[in-house]
Amino acid sequence: MSDADDLLQEQIAYYRARAPEYDDWFLRRGRYDDGPEENRRWFAEAEEVREALRAFGPTGRALELACGTGWWTEQLASLASQVTAVDASPEVLELNRRRTGDSGAVAYVCADIFAWEPDETYDVVFFGFWLSHVPSREAGRFWAKVRRALSPGGRVFFVDSLRSSTTVPWRESEAEDDDRVQQRSLADGRDYRVIKNRFDPERLRAELEADGWEARVRTTGKFFLYGELTPRKLP
Repeated sequence: MSDADDLLQEQIAYYRARAPEYDDWFLRRGRYDDGPEENRRWFAEAEEVREALRAFGPTGRALELACGTGWWTEQLASLASQVTAVDASPEVLELNRRRTGDSGAVAYVCADIFAWEPDETYDVVFFGFWLSHVPSREAGRFWAKVRRALSPGGRVFFVDSLRSSTTVPWRESEAEDDDRVQQRSLADGRDYRVIKNRFDPERLRAELEADGWEARVRTTGKFFLYGELTPRKLP
């Protein structure tokens, strides 16, 4: 196994181990509390993204990649007729089921997204805080997979980090194979490495346009960027 493959396996292991404290990060609790002012801004900007997703209108059949503990799955399930949620961590899938009520509106798939292939197509593909974890060497194959997963007329919505906001010292290393790598610690002191690339919104939009997408990439101001994509017809 190559060093790059080792890093991807470590990234999966991190999110499996982090499952019990992931919601603390999103809700700014405990060691992730940035204080009243920063927390208010975080929640206001997160709501801005939720409003944008609702305006986007993810109706029909939706596919969520790297679904995590279900903050976005819950939103999708309230708007789409059916959601397929994919993640490599059985621990986060269990938390996701609890959040959505396991009502049958969401079908869960435990799989490594880089190895998994969709066996049907969808009206919407969504991923939250995932694009920044995709290695540069996998980006082309990942976007091709997203395109294959879309039904004719299908669309994409994604959200990711614009910058870090946490009281926890996540240390960034120099770039490795064109990727930024963070050393992250859990509450119990265990350390893991994960890929965490940052995107300039305008540069990302231009790259997506060059790759055959009609793209709108926006920011909430400080914490989040999000995009709405539709594929152009390939020649």
